Amino acid sequence: MKGSSGSAGPAADSWSPRLALLVAATFFMEFLDGTVLTTAIPSIAADFSVPAADVNITMTAYLMTVAMGIPLSSWLAERLGARRVFCLAIAIFTAASLLCALSQDLTMLTLSRVLQGAGGAMMVPVGTLVVLRGTPKKDLLRATAFLVWPGLLAPVLAPLVGGALTTYLSWHWIFLVNLPLGLAAFLAALRLVPAVGGDRTRRLDWLGLALTTLGVGSLLVGLELTGGRDAGLLAAAGIVAGLLFLAAAVTWMRRTSTPLFNLSVFGARTFRATATGGFVYRLTISAVPFLLPLMFQAGFGWDPLHAGAMVSAVFVGNIGIKPATTPLIRRFGFKPVLVFASLASAATFGLCALLDAGTPEPLIVAVLVASGAFRSIGFSAYASVQYADVVPAQLPSANAVSATLVQLSTATGIAVGALLLRVFEAGSHVLGSAAVAAGSASGDPAAPYRAAFVAIAVLMLLSTLDSLALPRNAGAEVSRPGRAPAAERRRRRRA
Repeated sequence: MKGSSGSAGPAADSWSPRLALLVAATFFMEFLDGTVLTTAIPSIAADFSVPAADVNITMTAYLMTVAMGIPLSSWLAERLGARRVFCLAIAIFTAASLLCALSQDLTMLTLSRVLQGAGGAMMVPVGTLVVLRGTPKKDLLRATAFLVWPGLLAPVLAPLVGGALTTYLSWHWIFLVNLPLGLAAFLAALRLVPAVGGDRTRRLDWLGLALTTLGVGSLLVGLELTGGRDAGLLAAAGIVAGLLFLAAAVTWMRRTSTPLFNLSVFGARTFRATATGGFVYRLTISAVPFLLPLMFQAGFGWDPLHAGAMVSAVFVGNIGIKPATTPLIRRFGFKPVLVFASLASAATFGLCALLDAGTPEPLIVAVLVASGAFRSIGFSAYASVQYADVVPAQLPSANAVSATLVQLSTATGIAVGALLLRVFEAGSHVLGSAAVAAGSASGDPAAPYRAAFVAIAVLMLLSTLDSLALPRNAGAEVSRPGRAPAAERRRRRRA
């Protein structure tokens, strides 16, 4: 297989916690803005005098721009230098946030969100690349521990943050809070990010970029339509077209001498896990923040504030377990931890299926805290193991591919959750009608949500099977530095 090496950058011999924290903070802004508008949609619709459903275009435009812009950002970082592109990304994101707050109609807001997404698309992979290039394998667990938390916390905190800002201030403040944060991040980036020159001779694989962008965009459109109420042939066409474009992109990049991505990175089993079990893992846990608030409101009859506060218990589990994730991986290794995290997560999904409006709230909190903890363990393990066997020359490609897969798995998780709800709601209506005809009480409004949780619990077991297939010492150089198996030490000496 042919591949481009790219500029490997300086040798990784030390890492900066402050730099990792800066990158994590920018990720948090980007991830949070992907979903925070959900609670503000009614207010925005009222201000612009448009139907609430029309405001969804602003969220879709943002998420699609982020996902479709990631492949180009990898090349930009190699061509212009990661520091320059990362600072530019922060500046674009911050300026676009101001434009969003100043928007006078839905069109301006949507266009501003597209610009904001363009900045976010560069922050995600380029920021990670900056950290990874300065991190030796023995410190990779600690570095990724900083980078994982935004993806864990943002989906859980978004409803609370958006609801509080919209209720007590206005929806404009969802974007205005990014201004001081963005300015601080920009100044910190100028000081902390190493200035490494780019490769001005690096050519862009235009065909590979076009096929990849079209593939990711078509997939996201198909998934977005699948998650809606009127899914049909158009959704299926989008998904099929996306898969065909991506297949064509892979075929092309295997043949060209200057591919957009170095696909030889998939030769590492630990990296390949991010596209197999890791994709399923992220898919299922992404469905949970979508299903839980709906079950609490539509199924249990709770108000939005009550439901949002209860979902925040997942956040408590995420944070509470973080100090223990690295010691757990160092003690047991990646394979046992990944198997345990997926099995335990599936168990908590099963417990969610047993909840009802009469369940004591402390018990619900305990289940959600446990779910958040297991979610955090698995997230951290996948974030680290995927780079365990990636050599420096492959980092740009591995990082961009991973970031794209994360975006796709999140979108797929929400689409799968919505699809499961529609399927089980249809079945529940049939059963409810039969019960009424027989003179019995109507069906349980929470039943479709319980069935959906059972389904994603079963789906999570596919991730368990993939983890069981990993080598026993997978990622040992990262999880247990200095204690790699003898065979692995001999292989590295020969290399």
